[in-house]
Amino acid sequence: MKFLHIADLHLGKRCNELSLIDDQKYILGKIIEIAEEHKPDGVLIAGDVYDKSVPSAEAVELFDWFLNGLTALGTQVFVISGNHDSPERLAFGSKFMGAGGVHIAPVYGGKINFVTLTDGYGKVNVFLLPFIKPATVRRFFEGEEINSYNSAVKSALKGIALDEKERNILVAHQFVTGSQSSGSEELIVGDIGNVDTDIFGGFDYVALGHVHGAQNIGSNLRYSGTPLKYSLTEARLNKSVTVVELKEKGKVDICELPLKPLRETVEIKGSYEEITKLDYYRGTTLQNDLVHIVLTDEDEVPDALGKLRIIYKNVMSLRYDNRRTQAQERLQLDEGISARSPFELFSALYTAQNNAEMCEEQKNLVRKLIAKVWGEEE
Repeated sequence: MKFLHIADLHLGKRCNELSLIDDQKYILGKIIEIAEEHKPDGVLIAGDVYDKSVPSAEAVELFDWFLNGLTALGTQVFVISGNHDSPERLAFGSKFMGAGGVHIAPVYGGKINFVTLTDGYGKVNVFLLPFIKPATVRRFFEGEEINSYNSAVKSALKGIALDEKERNILVAHQFVTGSQSSGSEELIVGDIGNVDTDIFGGFDYVALGHVHGAQNIGSNLRYSGTPLKYSLTEARLNKSVTVVELKEKGKVDICELPLKPLRETVEIKGSYEEITKLDYYRGTTLQNDLVHIVLTDEDEVPDALGKLRIIYKNVMSLRYDNRRTQAQERLQLDEGISARSPFELFSALYTAQNNAEMCEEQKNLVRKLIAKVWGEEE
């Protein structure tokens, strides 16, 4: 049985108010063409369908167009919500859409829904686990200590009566330990958002979303990556669709089919004077490409983004690389920010600004706020 695995569509995404809807429609059209050519039994969409929890009308229309294109080919579609999606909005109409071949994971309610398909080798069970965090799961497992994303996913998976004699697929949207972030994902500070690979035992294939670079984690876990390059850190990544074929039990073949975007993503680096010279961009495709600009000027250029858009229409990002920004990066590295918890970071900020530590009452308040936002107990 053959599946296409995609994830992190981020439909409706805008970068510095630059809409990518045309690029997204183009690449979704290419995925439909791949489905038409390779005739998969199903398409696995592993979360972050939309870029915002309240998507724009054009983003919803685009996803509707995509689903219609896939189901017109007779392909079953399996969709879960990611951390960018609203699970309630995404799951609207899911009960009757399933009859048309579109299976959308409902809001997590203590159980994991699944759909069973059959081929010459027997059954394939496709389990749909939307993005979850500890606060989402904790209320359904009273008495269990669920204080991390790992324990939350572990408890959720424990409720599955998995028949390991059959072929089983899990579609999930989490950050798995050992995966390589591209730098553009929305990750949780420190390691509290990590999920261990060993809790996914029993599944023949785990179709993951959340990390934007395509990669395997062990033998049966894989991130498909985003279909488009959404940041400068992704500019050098090769985008693709993952093709997964399950034959007899224990036999899984995985390959990548490349995706070529409507517009390339490029980086321009130099001083403002250098990159605004006619000789710099004349005769090139830079005016049509998706451009990330790095200015090396020591002083900030007033309204640099607005001025540069007169020359380069599709500026996705603008940043500075100078002595000031380099010093800030060194400071962040020295302080080990990525390894510190939200509470530690806030405490350090408070102390730096007030030249005094928080009192116990303030600490307790901050802990409660962190628990509310992250769904974690500090």
